[in-house]
Amino acid sequence: MRELVTGPDGQPRCGWCQAAPEFFDYHDNEWGYPVGDDQRLFEKLCLESFQSGLSWRTILAKRENFRKAFSRFDFNLMAGFDEADVERLLQDTGIIRHRGKIEAVINNARRAQELVAETGSLAAYVWQFEPDTPPTPQTASTSPESVAMSKDLKKRGWKFVGPTTVFAFMQAMGLVNDHATGCAMREKAAQMRRSFIKPVRLQTEAR
Repeated sequence: MRELVTGPDGQPRCGWCQAAPEFFDYHDNEWGYPVGDDQRLFEKLCLESFQSGLSWRTILAKRENFRKAFSRFDFNLMAGFDEADVERLLQDTGIIRHRGKIEAVINNARRAQELVAETGSLAAYVWQFEPDTPPTPQTASTSPESVAMSKDLKKRGWKFVGPTTVFAFMQAMGLVNDHATGCAMREKAAQMRRSFIKPVRLQTEAR
């Protein structure tokens, strides 16, 4: 069984919560619960892209700064960012000032618009990669579904969306219930997944 740690209320939590005090709140109230809101999904994909090579604690501590800098991750607004915005963001000490990642998420905002035009919503696209069979909690950093989604996103021109980044996104956004067996939040996540209405992909006429 994956490592567990005792939470502030004396109940068991996923072992990774012990890495930082603020992780307990994030774990209990956000991580692993299904999300169908396009803006929240896009935000998480962006933040996971920025995390590449860094710790989630670093990103979580700067999350509000990221939201202010990137128009709260409204991809329709971000799609209009230009070189002046890139330079502005490179001077923003409240975020990760990495030109490649900044340019990548702006690019991805434009690609997100294309996906919405094709599928009806980013949520409809993302949730088609939900595993058919619920996986058991794992310690691996990828899954067949995250590999498939990563490959498809890259084919569509997205950047900084490798299989590990996509799997972390899928864990956090509830596409899989990866709370450890015995974690006090695992059943809560399972209940929320059962009542979640899966977004439906837009049906387009055959050409």
